[in-house]
Amino acid sequence: MARLEHPERVGLLELGRPTRYNPRSVLVHQDEPSTHVMVLLAGWTKVTHAAANGYEALLALRGPGDVVGEASAISGRPRSATVTALGRVEAVTIERGRFLGHLAEFPATTFQLLSLVGDRTRASDLRRVEQGALEVRERLALLLLELSRTHGVQEKEGMRLTAGLSQHELAGAVGASREAVARLLKELRERDIVRTSRRGMIIVRPDQLRRIGGGA
Repeated sequence: MARLEHPERVGLLELGRPTRYNPRSVLVHQDEPSTHVMVLLAGWTKVTHAAANGYEALLALRGPGDVVGEASAISGRPRSATVTALGRVEAVTIERGRFLGHLAEFPATTFQLLSLVGDRTRASDLRRVEQGALEVRERLALLLLELSRTHGVQEKEGMRLTAGLSQHELAGAVGASREAVARLLKELRERDIVRTSRRGMIIVRPDQLRRIGGGA
């Protein structure tokens, strides 16, 4: 939403209806028909894709100002991923027809949407390169550093991650098994690089994570 000028932003939000979701509620389901687009106003969601063998990959985190479901709305194809609320989420739900009509009326919105899709594609390409070029240890270190930047709260011990991702979800984000991620997290705890508790994970020594990640 920050990419849009005020008239386009207001015009888009006025097309939809306010919607609220509780933690772990599903906003859209993978493979379902595309009927609407959602603009997130508050709270964070995870975007996941489930393979036929049951493996679930964490594709992205989406938060305030993000739009979800736009690709399926434009293409008319079924949803390519599931979007789930990590905490309480507030959004505006816009019917597909009204969303497409808005794009036709406001070319500036269409241009910014294309720019957003380009940025997301570039991020996805970078992630694939990392999975091919880096070891799981390095990928996990870089992911934790990124989460500390986007979902970190500074506390006395260090940076606490607020995304609340499970080991299974972390594994899906780095393209590894849950067992491999569990072993690596145990090693990081033993070296006091990270600490875990019921309140989540705290990154104590980000400099060590940067060394593990190859200085990236």
